[in-house]
Amino acid sequence: MSFFSRLQEVASPTIGLGCMNLSHGYGNPVPEAEAIRALEEAFEMGYRHFDTATLYGATANERVVGKALASKRNEILLASKCGMAMDPALGKKVIDGRPETLRRQCEASLERLRTDHLDLYYLHRLDRQVPIEESVGALARLVEDGKIRAIGLSEISAATLRRARAEHPIAAVQSEYSLWTRNPEIALLDACREANTALVAFSPLGRGFLAGAVTDASQLTENDVRHGMPRFSTDNLPRNLRQLEKLQAIASEQEVTTGQLALAWLTAQGDDVIPIPGSRSIAHMRENLAAESLRLDATTLERLTALLTPDQIAGARYSEALQKEIDTEEFGGRHAST
Repeated sequence: MSFFSRLQEVASPTIGLGCMNLSHGYGNPVPEAEAIRALEEAFEMGYRHFDTATLYGATANERVVGKALASKRNEILLASKCGMAMDPALGKKVIDGRPETLRRQCEASLERLRTDHLDLYYLHRLDRQVPIEESVGALARLVEDGKIRAIGLSEISAATLRRARAEHPIAAVQSEYSLWTRNPEIALLDACREANTALVAFSPLGRGFLAGAVTDASQLTENDVRHGMPRFSTDNLPRNLRQLEKLQAIASEQEVTTGQLALAWLTAQGDDVIPIPGSRSIAHMRENLAAESLRLDATTLERLTALLTPDQIAGARYSEALQKEIDTEEFGGRHAST
């Protein structure tokens, strides 16, 4: 069953839910009972596409998703990721795309998520020590075994996607895509459309920036990943906030929030573009989902497209160290892998 047909089967809205924020990346994890309640509320308000990963919270996120949604398993599209995990012995993140690692991680994920299969399973990052064909071949064997229904890739280039799909159909590619991160438009979107591959947009709200959630770098907690992202630095953030004011003006005209406007712009890029905003707040989950019904006229879309373009944004989206982990095309002709 394809990714798109599974979305239809469970009557999923265009907008899915990224579950990472509950356990990983943005300060201390949400207490388990609160996280479970948030996921249950998300289901009740209409979310059907839930996205997690082995990495998030060093497996804690999968556990909480499993506890919250196991009883609703047949009513949702469940996606997770492999190939990047916290190594307890080393105490750090490790990228490992070897076939034996991917199978072991998949089987562990199934146990944590309390299910016998995943609807979509992504290779979280390309392991430069392992040919993409080998990693995808391992995932293809998991499809044959019935452990996963479809294969996805994350933060990869158009060239890597074409190599991968020669080995097995790729149902979805997950890439950062938003008003202030347009990298998929360089080449990846076209490559996805060549093969009916969905583009699943993570961080569609610019890690909270487009929703107006970050107005001062000093408000970020000590263990917030945004500290290491140049766009949120004390030098760059004020410059970027001046650009955000233009988005706020249009949002006021439309009588919606800036986050809803950003999501509506993204869904207007095509039926094959699926945003998965994450949130720690039930109220924000509800606000994000409401953006699905927002339809923007051509003039408004043009105005939005002209905002927050690469030449207007100060700072790279990743630090130099994180940039080395991805395979995505970059503006200015520089490829991440070079």
